[in-house]
Amino acid sequence: MSSALVAEKFKVKDISLADWGRQEIIIAENEMPGLMALRKKYGESKPLKGARIAGSLHMTIQTAVLIETLIDLGAEVRWASCNIFSTQDHAAAAIAKEGIPVFAWKGETEEEYWWCTAQTLLFEDGPNMILDDGGDLTAYVHEKHPELLANIKGVTEETTTGVHHLYKMIEDKTLKLPAINVNDSVTKSKFDNLYGCRESLADGIKRATDVMIAGKVVVVAGYGDVGKGCAKSMKDLGARVIITEIDPICALQAAMEGYEITTMEEAVKEGNIFVTTTGCSDIIRIEHMEAMQNDAIVCNIGHFDVEIQVETLNNFPGIKKLEVKPQVDKYTFPDGHNIILLAEGRLVNLGCATGHPSFVMSNSFTNQVLAQIELYENKYEIGVYTLPKKLDEEVARLHLDKLGVKMTRLTPEQAAYLNLPVEGPFKPDHYRY
Repeated sequence: MSSALVAEKFKVKDISLADWGRQEIIIAENEMPGLMALRKKYGESKPLKGARIAGSLHMTIQTAVLIETLIDLGAEVRWASCNIFSTQDHAAAAIAKEGIPVFAWKGETEEEYWWCTAQTLLFEDGPNMILDDGGDLTAYVHEKHPELLANIKGVTEETTTGVHHLYKMIEDKTLKLPAINVNDSVTKSKFDNLYGCRESLADGIKRATDVMIAGKVVVVAGYGDVGKGCAKSMKDLGARVIITEIDPICALQAAMEGYEITTMEEAVKEGNIFVTTTGCSDIIRIEHMEAMQNDAIVCNIGHFDVEIQVETLNNFPGIKKLEVKPQVDKYTFPDGHNIILLAEGRLVNLGCATGHPSFVMSNSFTNQVLAQIELYENKYEIGVYTLPKKLDEEVARLHLDKLGVKMTRLTPEQAAYLNLPVEGPFKPDHYRY
């Protein structure tokens, strides 16, 4: 590609952290049976041989296991994080020490973030695959380097926000690549989004503030899969949970689970902790923050920093900002009340903690690897696709032994009665788990 940028070998915070990172990667591998099964199955045949994958996804320990799985299957990769606060520096160092080009460190500036993103494209012959989380890399290639598009076989997208962007590009007729929507694999959205957030939200809030959740009023904006996991987590820790929703089906689900559903304008009068989970902009606005109780904690677990009006908060007349510690900022309003903003309104579970546990990320990343193989080996027309149900069920099956699960098997008579194959798939594509 034509660029003033020079292709660097790597750029990380501190390469001396590599041995620590490697030890955590070894532990994570034991918790990621899906990825390890793919290494065993495809390690010799190397279905990704010749693939040059430009990757933009949180540079964590779990992502390190994903990267090394892609390489074991024959790919070359160049990698950046998709969030300025989500990199685990010891994970990035461990990958860099192996000679893998990685460009990520916790606390990047916006300018550094886009420099790192650009570095993922600097293969000698350019990338021929994209692995994205949130859509930044996909948009960057389309807008800044369209000359690369002809040689790229496709993109696999990890998260809800990125998938929304892909469908918007289809609607606008601007998408120039086939894409696989990994997010809507059942073993991604119903596991990572739900069970992952159920554990990692509390981890982020507690590491940042040491707050006691029990007895507090927690306001969760949105009751999709992410919101469901967050609400359950806070409820199980003893909080009274209030939900805000725009979707009547999700609102009814929340009501059936015993949650109060109201508007943000009403919820700010009671809430002690606020969590946005929607993927939409301007969920918590400045007038909401003005009305919050003293020392209310405000955070976001949606992909981008658009859900909370952080820029408006920073520019509010008379506001005083104090950094308590990295990714924890106290804002004092002219009337004297404070709010505590976590991770500058970016992903709290990765900005203030280490993200989802390894086991649930094995589900997501096994889907990613299968999607990369599918796009690399087969020619697709421009569009957005999902993996077939049979592969979704296989991802689940690869994780059952680790949990000691013993499955019941259909008899031939039962299979005939249900008109299903004995080996599955067991549900139609329209089934909602």
